[in-house]
Amino acid sequence: MGISRRDALLAGSAGLAATGLATGSASAQPVAPRAHSASVSHDRSYSPGRPGRDYTPVVTPDGATLPYRIVDGVKVFHLIPEEVEHSFAPGLNAKTWGYNGRTHGPTIEAVEGDRVRVYVTNRLPAPTTVHWHGVILPSGMDGVGGLNQRAIHPGETFVYEWTFRQHGTFMYHSHHDEMTQMALGMMGMIVVHPRQPTGPRPDRDYAIMLSEWVLHPGAERPDPNAMGDFNILTMNARCYPGTSPLVAQRGERVRIRFGNLSAMDHHPIHLHGYAFTITETDGGVIPVSARHPDTTVLVPTGSTRTVDFVADNPGDWAMHCHMTHHVMNQMGHGVPNLTGVNARRIDRAVGALLPTYMTMGQDGMGEMGQHIEMGHMPVPENSLPMVGAPGPRDYITMGGMFTILKVRDRLTGDGDPGWYDNPEGEARPASADELSRDGIDTTASEAPASSNPHQGHHP
Repeated sequence: MGISRRDALLAGSAGLAATGLATGSASAQPVAPRAHSASVSHDRSYSPGRPGRDYTPVVTPDGATLPYRIVDGVKVFHLIPEEVEHSFAPGLNAKTWGYNGRTHGPTIEAVEGDRVRVYVTNRLPAPTTVHWHGVILPSGMDGVGGLNQRAIHPGETFVYEWTFRQHGTFMYHSHHDEMTQMALGMMGMIVVHPRQPTGPRPDRDYAIMLSEWVLHPGAERPDPNAMGDFNILTMNARCYPGTSPLVAQRGERVRIRFGNLSAMDHHPIHLHGYAFTITETDGGVIPVSARHPDTTVLVPTGSTRTVDFVADNPGDWAMHCHMTHHVMNQMGHGVPNLTGVNARRIDRAVGALLPTYMTMGQDGMGEMGQHIEMGHMPVPENSLPMVGAPGPRDYITMGGMFTILKVRDRLTGDGDPGWYDNPEGEARPASADELSRDGIDTTASEAPASSNPHQGHHP
């Protein structure tokens, strides 16, 4: 028995979108489904989707959303590739490339079925194009220089136009001299909301672009020729302590969309305090039967991943790449290993000539940021060495691809609510009475071990 067009297309909203069936025949048979996600039939036109009415607007922390105007039912956008004075974090600035005065470019937001027209005015000193990464559109609009179009030369304005026939999370970036232009920041996010959502809308919808850079201490221009030793790892082109927190109120549905256009690296993004569900890739919605809970999502380079969860655990929760060198700022990989070295004699000898000299690294790198913050250790101009920022209880020895999810019982606005109070208590020094009560001997040479898990346990 044949199935209707409506049935086939509604099945697509759960992960696989069906193609349109032949019209004019009651016995028309379905054809193979498409991989990308669609929630409505696309054999008709739709009015432009509106924020608030048709979708919850996405928030790009430390970024922006590209404005548009509606002309004869078409959403009209204007992208301007240009050089940008960019701040990765306080004290670390660079001359980058981007769009509309920012690196990365503003998020383009639309609704499935929207007809869009994007003008691109090139204010760079070099030719460029724009590729709409993951978007299904006509070949001539795909934006690969030399293949689908000629390059947009400095001073020229090109126009791209298509209809979004899918929903999901995508990206845009230069596809001309990609190594140089993407390394300098020419990328941005695209969010396309479903015309007919199958579930409740998120209360908080965040978009985060992951990227990596090489900026040598004292330099003002990222190095586009680098193939490794990336020393600035960013979320929306900011590194901690320059990243803004994500906020949510207890009970809200939260969606986070990650895109990764790093030059070389995948990023396993780990969220503390929560398990989430990975619901989408850039190819579309993951069928419910294939989803599973996780606390870390691997975002391969050139891909997007979307996670959903309910904010039911108040607190300040770290969210970061779990590659440990990716939560460091301007880490030097060529320094000698001084871990465990007794540096007192070195400090005395060198200190006689350089009074400000201090050997670092013999006890790890965690103390370096504190010494810099306190002015004990000079650093090169325009640099943000190694790690960290002061936290509410101690120094936070993380930087780079790190931010904080702040969940509160009540929020008075969308800004930073400050630090969490931990009303249920927090880890603290153990008292002598506690140690005695529980039989903990801190002077023992080693903790007792037993192969019997019940040994020492008494009813």
